[in-house]
Amino acid sequence: MTHAPHRGAPRDAAFLTSWIDEHHDAQVDFLREVVRVPTDMPPGDNAPAAQRTAELLTELGFTVERHPVPAEFVHACGMASATNLIVRERFGVGGPTIALNAHGDVVPPGEGWTHPPYDGVIEHGRMYARGVAVSKSDIATYAFAIAALRAHAAQGAALNGCVELQVTYDEEFGGDAGVGWLLEQQLTRPDLAIAAGFSYQIVTAHNGCLQFEVTVRGTSAHGATPQGGHDALAAAVAILEALYALIPGFAAQISACPGIASPTLVVGTIAGGTNTNVVPDRVRFRFDRRLIPEENPAEVEAGLLRVIAEAAANRAGIRVETRRLLAAAALRPLPGHEKLVAALQRHGERVFGEPIPATGVPLYTDARHYAAHGCPAVLYGAGPRTLAESNAKRADENVELEDLRRATQVVAAAVADLLS
Repeated sequence: MTHAPHRGAPRDAAFLTSWIDEHHDAQVDFLREVVRVPTDMPPGDNAPAAQRTAELLTELGFTVERHPVPAEFVHACGMASATNLIVRERFGVGGPTIALNAHGDVVPPGEGWTHPPYDGVIEHGRMYARGVAVSKSDIATYAFAIAALRAHAAQGAALNGCVELQVTYDEEFGGDAGVGWLLEQQLTRPDLAIAAGFSYQIVTAHNGCLQFEVTVRGTSAHGATPQGGHDALAAAVAILEALYALIPGFAAQISACPGIASPTLVVGTIAGGTNTNVVPDRVRFRFDRRLIPEENPAEVEAGLLRVIAEAAANRAGIRVETRRLLAAAALRPLPGHEKLVAALQRHGERVFGEPIPATGVPLYTDARHYAAHGCPAVLYGAGPRTLAESNAKRADENVELEDLRRATQVVAAAVADLLS
């Protein structure tokens, strides 16, 4: 499929547009091969997917660095294996280093699919597969954007800087073994970063997240003589009521970041007891607390632990254990992010024919790791107007291939501006 360059496109953008149009079919084939390797989290055995992606990138002419994460660290993150990939494309002399990051791990497919979740079926201009929208499409977006820039430089374009494609495999479990690990090991030191997006908008801020596991222990007893035991479920109910009682107060905490409203709290799982006629001696539940950017994570965590302890206090025979599962910081705009936003908005409006908003979102992403290391970061890539349209993390997840093509044009042209 070939499309004429957009009217009014600058000369650099016109070349990049034409190159991406000419290679669109190859990009679609690349994406189909990427989504065909399962990367479900759990179990998180993702080294085979990294190996296949590295092979595909090598076929595009890239030199691919493979950075396997030590097994002990991976297992501590709840995964079986992970290898991170970096492609470094150097242009000219000096200039900034720009990281383009997409994650290849996904949530399990679940039920309700009308297309095989790992076949990359194309129907009515959309590809259907688990992870095709979040965020394997942006592995293809960024790879072909860099390839277009490489072709442009070969034609004499004056570009100066380094662009790094970073493919990681643990965003669903927090990113500590992916972007976080690459940065901590000083394997990358970007000046600017664009992380995988999922809609037309540019994301400049997002919520933080705390997740905890709470285990309530008591003493079992026969249901005919329950007074001989210590009911862990009764104590767990008191703790849950105390946590749920926090929720109405969240409405008064409104973030100043557009697109982000108030904190949230959800109890996601609960299990316990041994039989219907036995006083439960153990109940375990997990909960998720989202933090708006203005909140202090340490203060929020201390407050949650205090609520749990007070709700279980003075209950004979009851012990409570809490374990933090995740501490994901919020993404806040850093000085310098406005250069990313301006370039993406300029070319996004040109390519899509409409203004591209910059806003916040109430979830968390790997972009926060860049910000924590002082690197301005935003999210932008292939995707629909809303996550709901792509069925992201639901059955029949899909991406419109025209959006993939156009987002690649926007990213390539924006990066070209930043390298000029």
